[in-house]
Amino acid sequence: MKQIALIGSPNSGKSLLFNRLTGLNQKVANFPGITVDMASGHSQSQPDWRLIDFPGVYSLTALSGEEQAAISGFTELLARGELELVVAVVDATRLDKGLGFALQALDLCHRHQVPMVIAANMIDVLERHNLSLDSSGLSAAIGAPVVALSARSGRGIDALNSACEQQLAAATLPTGEVGDLIGGDAQGHWRAQQLAEQYGPKGDLLIVSQTRIDRVFLHSWLGGAAFFAIMYLMFQSIFTWAAPAMDAVESAIGWLAGRVTPLLPAGFAQDFVGDALFGGIGAFLVFVPQIFVLTVVVGILEDSGYLARAAVICHRPLRLFGLTGKSFIPMLSGVACAIPGIYAARTIESPLRRRLTYMAVPLMPCSARLPVYALLIAAFIPAQSAFGGLVGWQGLAMFAIYLFGIVVALLVTALVSQRSSEQDDLPFVLEMPPYRLPSWRPLLRGAWQRSTLFVTKAGQVIFMVTVVIWLLGYFPNSGSSLADSWLGQIGHVIEPLFAPLGLDWKYGVALITAFLAREVFVGTLAALYGIAAQGDEFVGLAERVANSGLSLGSGVALLVLFAIALQCVSTLAVLRRETGSWALPGKLFVAFGLLAYALAWLAYQLTGALGG
Repeated sequence: MKQIALIGSPNSGKSLLFNRLTGLNQKVANFPGITVDMASGHSQSQPDWRLIDFPGVYSLTALSGEEQAAISGFTELLARGELELVVAVVDATRLDKGLGFALQALDLCHRHQVPMVIAANMIDVLERHNLSLDSSGLSAAIGAPVVALSARSGRGIDALNSACEQQLAAATLPTGEVGDLIGGDAQGHWRAQQLAEQYGPKGDLLIVSQTRIDRVFLHSWLGGAAFFAIMYLMFQSIFTWAAPAMDAVESAIGWLAGRVTPLLPAGFAQDFVGDALFGGIGAFLVFVPQIFVLTVVVGILEDSGYLARAAVICHRPLRLFGLTGKSFIPMLSGVACAIPGIYAARTIESPLRRRLTYMAVPLMPCSARLPVYALLIAAFIPAQSAFGGLVGWQGLAMFAIYLFGIVVALLVTALVSQRSSEQDDLPFVLEMPPYRLPSWRPLLRGAWQRSTLFVTKAGQVIFMVTVVIWLLGYFPNSGSSLADSWLGQIGHVIEPLFAPLGLDWKYGVALITAFLAREVFVGTLAALYGIAAQGDEFVGLAERVANSGLSLGSGVALLVLFAIALQCVSTLAVLRRETGSWALPGKLFVAFGLLAYALAWLAYQLTGALGG
């Protein structure tokens, strides 16, 4: 098995090339530091090649913990002789930026007698602007093969595979240092610029159009207004774009339930399939289109290059709360899932800012909360719009609850940072990637895989919990009286804990099971209402919640509780791995739980006082 390392600067298209070569789906985005873990896979054309995708770095001199981990891993594999070849990926449209690191890596490879190939990516962008790259001249100048290719379209992949085969089969290995080529670390960047000017495309094809767009997105006032408009449209789209698909899924589940359940013998089997399976799992599947839409929209923002601008816009206000502009990306990643958000925080150099970001990410409204939010909003907020359909009330409510979670996160980090005695004088430095049109195929494929992974991962837990809840609620009286069932007896024991929020024992049971995974709340409620319905026609869960007698104040209290409480076991485990102890995740679990209960009680009281 031959091991080949893929290295390069951030935004060079390295992970996209890795996906193209291996057929895998490594995370790809147009933002510095998006690859936070090494990925590996076998080449599709050469099964005996094992490709290792290292996180993007700018230099062999580390600036952050994430860069240090990437550089250490790469240099250790070289030193132990475990790499047969290195492929350095550079952005052909910004050749000087990636070539400096490539020259440093070339020097290191020569010292360890490991051949290297340079992959000049994004050649398609050059051709659209009638520009070209002198790859043969650059190859002769640095003494290493240079292959021009496009990881997006696949052009040049065969040439890259051929170059790799030739280097692996070469009878002679590189020897000695190439320090005279790069002139030492101090002059490495200057040498890269010199080579780029001589052999790269003439002129900066990006600077004119990019500067015009940045006059809006990086403007002190217009940039902030554009940021809030984009964030609002993102959350508004969760309802508007996903609504037809959600209606179709709910109708399909209802149609299938109406066809399947009558075929089963009356009694236990029919009740189990209708209530536990179609009612519990089916109610959860209705909200999957919203997760798909959310993932697509976040992916568009990443791939387009806007997120780096948003990080710059957010840096100054985030500093007021003890964070940094680089905290914005982990926090936005936490909107999809807290786990990649926590991993993304590795790119933050300051230990204090990184720890504060760890505290903020679990408060981001992740996709596991989305089914709960969507259920409660659909139950209490009418599906109506205003201003000619530009503003939907349900979308506005979703934006408000997402904003609420973000505000709480900022207030928490501000309080902790003011009480901390640590000092942080590290400057905020972030590369502005070029604007690019998203690649729709990997974008949609990634959203589909994210949605299916969410279903399979959460579906297993929801299925097991739903079956247990249904069995406890069905026996010993065959579902004739849910209050007198085994589940009812358990629920009445814990009911006093949730009574101050206006919640009965059913919601108490659903909240307890939700500590396994937030989305289990939906499946548990569906199973409970399915038992209570006893043979009624299939009805959407939101309609059942709306007709259950739950007050608006209790609904708001539930939203607040889910917005703040740390109910994800996986998030706690990842925090433990990243911080090295259970101290921080344990404190956050207790503190966020108490804060969530207190604010939920306050919301219930205020809503009731206002007539809700």
